[in-house]
Amino acid sequence: MFGQKMTGTAKKNIQDILSLCFDHDDSKHSVVVYDTECELAKILTTAYKQVLPSATFINFYETTADDILKLFSELKAKDLVVLIQSTNFRLNAFRIRVELFKQSLKVIEHPRLNRMIDEQINYYIDSLAYDPNYYRRIGAALKNKIDAANKCIIDTGDNNFLNFNSEFETAKLNVGDYREMKNIGGQFPIGEVFTEAKNLESVRGRAKVFCFGDTSFNTNTPEIPITLIIEKGQIIGCENSTEEFEIVLKNIRADEGVVRIRELGFGMNRAFTKDRVVTDIGTYERMCGIHLSLGAKHDSYAKPELKRGVGRHHVDVFLITESVTLVNDLGSEVVYKDTRWCV
Repeated sequence: MFGQKMTGTAKKNIQDILSLCFDHDDSKHSVVVYDTECELAKILTTAYKQVLPSATFINFYETTADDILKLFSELKAKDLVVLIQSTNFRLNAFRIRVELFKQSLKVIEHPRLNRMIDEQINYYIDSLAYDPNYYRRIGAALKNKIDAANKCIIDTGDNNFLNFNSEFETAKLNVGDYREMKNIGGQFPIGEVFTEAKNLESVRGRAKVFCFGDTSFNTNTPEIPITLIIEKGQIIGCENSTEEFEIVLKNIRADEGVVRIRELGFGMNRAFTKDRVVTDIGTYERMCGIHLSLGAKHDSYAKPELKRGVGRHHVDVFLITESVTLVNDLGSEVVYKDTRWCV
């Protein structure tokens, strides 16, 4: 059974998210769709019941899809929907969040919670803590520096450097600041600034990977870090690879011919580190450090050489990050060192 301390921490963090990120109060209705199929789902449901005592709570497995969709259809703009999912709820052919955004509803998604067990439950609850001064100030500063940069150098240890010799696509923020955004909400936990090189072929060097997303969308941590060898934005070789990682590369090459580097992610969530890992790769993507995506799929940015919808793979890999340096016409600046952002 889960303890009162974990529920109390979850309650505080959720209260901060609702007030600081969503500006939600009792003047707007809220609906929480939940299940009780795993311990973390139970903890979050209990916490939301304490924070939102007037909300409508629906057990997904005790209610028909039609009844849930009807309830959603009766909500008004700026009302709140929370989805607490041990796996992923399926209500129709469309992604629930996209359909809710079309109604101008605020949305908080907690998917794939059953992948977090034991100490990972604490990591996940900690990751929901919201510090607006940290996320909004550091996030905005990172975005401004990325948008002005024409080069990025990532020191991944043991004299292995990855170089992005290019200007960058306009960086996007996932820092819980929705004041100028059309859609309010998304998947939680949050904490990321991401971009990619305008010239994908500009990426070259060597990068040590301590963790990657495998074919089950789980984090996979090899005993010895894998070193990627990259030329013209493509992986041309690996050192200390594993059977599981070779399967990932083989699948990408089978569908796309080559393994491209696309997303450059600046993760900000301090609850996730190299030593505090959760199984679900979509959750761990926010970890405080650098991650890349392998494969041609990155729908946030269009590239003339890659037709939208052609790419099938977007696999996250997480780099050992000793430092990150951004360079522009005025000079260079170290923006990450000693496991933290320093901007």
